[in-house]
Amino acid sequence: MFSAPRPVILDGDPGLDDAVAWLLALSSPELWVLGATAVHGNMVLPLSLWNAGVVLALAGDVAEGVPYFAGADRPLLRSPITATHVHGATGLPAAGLPEPRRDPNPAHAVDFIIRTVRSNPRQVTLIATGPLTNIALAFRMAPDLPDLVREVVWMGGSTGQGNRTPAAEFNALADPHAAQIVLQSPAAVRMVGLNVTMQCIATPERIEQLRALGNRAGAVCAEMLNFYAAFYRERYGLSGGAMHDPLAVAAAIRPELLSWQPLAVEVELNDGINLGRTVCDLYNVTGQTPNVQVAVGVDEEGFFGLLLERLGTLP
Repeated sequence: MFSAPRPVILDGDPGLDDAVAWLLALSSPELWVLGATAVHGNMVLPLSLWNAGVVLALAGDVAEGVPYFAGADRPLLRSPITATHVHGATGLPAAGLPEPRRDPNPAHAVDFIIRTVRSNPRQVTLIATGPLTNIALAFRMAPDLPDLVREVVWMGGSTGQGNRTPAAEFNALADPHAAQIVLQSPAAVRMVGLNVTMQCIATPERIEQLRALGNRAGAVCAEMLNFYAAFYRERYGLSGGAMHDPLAVAAAIRPELLSWQPLAVEVELNDGINLGRTVCDLYNVTGQTPNVQVAVGVDEEGFFGLLLERLGTLP
């Protein structure tokens, strides 16, 4: 059994905003990072795995001893998609990045998730910042697992708009069948979607605040977020990139930074323009029992204050 801080597994597809998110988690004393599991998504799996090792090295001593693992290299059923047009060819567009300090653990990510959760029932939170393939596989391979996790906090979906398609957010679209498995499971799930993450923009002023921290982590994050901003200016006309994945980590650290509404949520699985849409029953018109705590509001300034405070403690 664990006492505070809260034990978590970071599951994601780094990716530059995953990198910022993982640095936030690793620098937060409220969280005890038991391991990091890579999945397909923004990048193909070998790059996601390499980047996981890079981020742990970038975090310095706070990540000493944190193992990382390779997970699923493709979705459950659909063909893979990536987001290199957003994150760059390597996923971490910054100079002077360290190489991983150690090799990945040879165990499979799904086995690590199952073993860790079973060993610590109702203690471990899974923070997912990519497609939910690893977690869905764990839930299918170990049907007892949804009742044994403390919580799944997922950056994915939306109460409305999409970003990869008009209807679907990228992480949901990248493996809609996995998202449906996890959201429809008995596990407690928090969904941090585009409806709140698109309110948290890394403006030029905020990027300069990161650079002004004077440490390597702040400089690297600032460089990556400048790269990210170019896509958001061109695609959305925004002054910077949306802090999707870091907001999900913040939700695990300080859930009070967001407002939550219990909703019935299903994922559209039929091919077509709506594939991957997270259908949120905002007005309970179906009468279905809510299965997800959905973020519907965010304290934007509080979030950025937390991010700057924590990243400032890193080397």
